Parts: sequence; C-alpha cells; structure tokens
Amino acid sequence: MSISMATSPHTRLLHNTTIFNHPTKNNNNKLLSFSFKPICATQSHATHPPSLHTQPQHDRVFNFAAGPATLPENVLLKAQSELYNWNGSGMSVMEMSHRGKEFLSIIQKAESDLRTLLQIPSDYSVLFLQGGATTQFAALPLNLCTPKDTVDYIVTGSWGDKAVKEAQKYCNPKVIWSGKSEKYTKIPSFHDFQQNPDARYLHICANETIHGVEFKDSNYPNPENATGILVADMSSNFCSKPVDVSKFGVIYAGAQKNVGPSGVTIVIIRKDLIGNAQSFTPVMLDYKIHDENSSLYNTPPCYGIYMCGLVFEDLLKQGGLKEVEKNNKRKAQILFDAIDESKGFYRCPVEKSVRSLMNVPFTLEKQELEGEFVKEAAKEKMVQLKGHRSVGGMRASIYNAMTMAGVEKLVAFMKDFQAKHA
Repeated sequence: MSISMATSPHTRLLHNTTIFNHPTKNNNNKLLSFSFKPICATQSHATHPPSLHTQPQHDRVFNFAAGPATLPENVLLKAQSELYNWNGSGMSVMEMSHRGKEFLSIIQKAESDLRTLLQIPSDYSVLFLQGGATTQFAALPLNLCTPKDTVDYIVTGSWGDKAVKEAQKYCNPKVIWSGKSEKYTKIPSFHDFQQNPDARYLHICANETIHGVEFKDSNYPNPENATGILVADMSSNFCSKPVDVSKFGVIYAGAQKNVGPSGVTIVIIRKDLIGNAQSFTPVMLDYKIHDENSSLYNTPPCYGIYMCGLVFEDLLKQGGLKEVEKNNKRKAQILFDAIDESKGFYRCPVEKSVRSLMNVPFTLEKQELEGEFVKEAAKEKMVQLKGHRSVGGMRASIYNAMTMAGVEKLVAFMKDFQAKHA
C-alpha cells in the first residue's frame, strides 16, 4: 500500500500516526496477515505555514450569537495548527498536566498579556476560574461580606436581577435602582438612586447582554459609603475597551463573549479583599484558595485558558484596547445608523446614550416578519440573530471578533429586506 503525503494542514495532522493495510485473506476467507506502515511527516509541527493564519475560510458564517460567540479567525487557525502538537512538546494543550512547565508558561503568559491589555495594577490578583459569571453571583457575597451585611445593587437588566436573587442567600442585598419598569432601556444618573451608607459593596452589570444597555466610562457610579467598593460583571464587554481597573474592587467576566470559549471565568480582584470568606464558603468559591495557588488549586479549564491567551495576544497585536474600542464604535455606529434611518421599520428601544457597543437589540415594525428575517438572513450565512427568548425581536452581538465585513453585510441585508417588505 503506497501513501502519498499531502501538504494541507489537515494532512499534516497525520504526523506519527499509523495507517493500517487491509488484512490479507486466502481463498477460504481466513486471515493470513496484517501489516502496517508508519507515516512520517517531514515538516515539524512547531513550524506553522504563514498561510494558515492569514487565509480566510469562506465556508464560515457570520455568527451574531451572544455567547458562546464568534472568535477571531486567525486565533482559531493558530489553535488548529497547534492542536496536535503544541510548540514541539509532543502533546496537545488538552493533554498537558496543569502543573507541568508547558501549561505553566501558557497560563503565565495569558495573565501577563491581560495585565498589559487592561493595565492591571500590581495590587490586584487575576484568577482564571470555572462556573461562569453566574457562579460569581454567589462567590462575591461569600467572599466580601457576612450574612448580615447590606449590599447595594443597581439592576439594569436580567443578569443584574439574577445576581440580586442569588445574593439573597448569603447577605442582605438592596436594589437601589431598577430599570425593570421601563423594560431595561436606560441606566440611571447619580441623582436617580441613593446608596446605603453601610453597604459592603455596590454591584453593577457593566453591559447587559440581553437588553443591550451599557455603562459608559462617564457613568460608572462611585460608591459613596465607607468601603467604596465597586463590583462589576463585565462578561459581555470585557476587553472591548480600556477600563480603569483601579476604580473597581472586583471585575468578573465569563470568557465566552469576547475573549475565549465557554468554561473560563476571569476574576480581577483587589488583593486586600481576599481572605475574608464566610466560614461555610465552598473551597472552590474561596478567592484566597485560588489566589494562593495561582488559579491551579484544581485542574483549571486548561484549553480555554490557552484560547484566551491567544486572544489576548491578538488584541495586543491590534494595538491594544484603544484601537479595539475605535473599531467597535465604528461597527456599532454603522448598525445603529441603519436602524435609526429606517423610518421606523427597525427600532432599537435602548436610550441612545447607553446603547451597547456589543449587543444591539432591535424589533421590526411588522412583528410577523421577524421569523422570515431570521430565516432569510441564515440563507445569507448570517446566523443567531433572533433575540433572547425573554424579550423577542432581533439581537446582533458584534463583539471584538465580529468583522466590519459582517456588520456591513448585515446592514445591506436589512436595507434589502426593508425594500421588499416596507
């Protein structure tokens, strides 16, 4: 049996695998022999052909999902090239010991690059955890306060509301402002709420994925009580723009929106807030345990952390978060302009000053056309545009990795759809 080695990246994955010949049989159909030939690739897996990272894959769709969401194409291609044998180690990242030198280099570089991206001060710890941001709804009160402590919550959407409900099990949360009565379409000004003087911390959701409202840098609230601790769920706008980390006691985020696959949760916490967990706090929710063990107390989501590291590296190559934010603003402006200039055919319910750059909800004037909109968009390779089941309508999530080409194609489709049905 002769084997000809191809040069595609898919064929190179056959390095050191064995191709078995068909067994030989005699006329009585009895097995006589079984032979095999090893295949040896001539190219090292530590060397990646330049084209692997630069050529687009035209069979991919434009994925507007809210999460898990689209990832940078060049990051996916690099991960593909390293999947079988990472950096000449003879192993995939998925096979490595989390305590081995190979993975230690991966997680340490990921943290270093994230610190550079967000300019994280040295008196803050970075933790790579599991359980999603939802697990942090419990971890925060368990680590930062006692069962009797008051905690202030500003609720600007579904995720803020869920955070309050979970906190009720472990402390005394107070909702000092809620946008529920206005269907979560705005964010309060400072004069709209009054903080409790004894509140242990003030919690916000910096960007509400479902309703599409986002705190801008100018309207982050300042805790006015003695502790002065601002806590933010930044899951859906994490690393989409520069953030002054020093304004926050804790920032936490699920990775699956902007910086990686699902399974990784990142917590950035001021070090003086670590070490005060309630006595019955599960060990896996104790920030001190994870900080003392450099996020390696148990087996972390190794491959997810590796992917986050590739994304951080990519964001730095783009020029950092200032450049990333500029691009995100351009994409959002194009899409919001298309909605606002449609003469009511499309409508975004969110107050303009707090519209999210990441998640753009909109409705159609003729609600009965929404199903057809989603169906026709999918035919044009634009998927996951249906709004969250709790609010309906449409939603286009245009995270960092959504290209300008994807947004422009969506806008062109929206205009064509309107011309057909207006």
